[in-house]
Amino acid sequence: MAYLISDECISCGSCAAECKNEAISEGDSSYVIDPDKCTECVGWADSPQCVEVCPVDAPGLDPAHQETHAQLLEKWHKLNPGQTPITS
Repeated sequence: MAYLISDECISCGSCAAECKNEAISEGDSSYVIDPDKCTECVGWADSPQCVEVCPVDAPGLDPAHQETHAQLLEKWHKLNPGQTPITS
């Protein structure tokens, strides 16, 4: 399941700096997550790093984009061809 950023976002940018898939960008009024690039940090870390660094807990699971761990890892491989995942 991809993540999305709630209205609690204070536009600090800490989440975007942590996203190795470059799934997070600045939107009109807050940061947004591209669900086609979000792997919940599968392949990079044991937990979603945007959640870890957000001072206001704005990132949360997006029920509109449910994916299994295997699907997230497959997406990671497509986004990072030729690389070996740090975690799987």
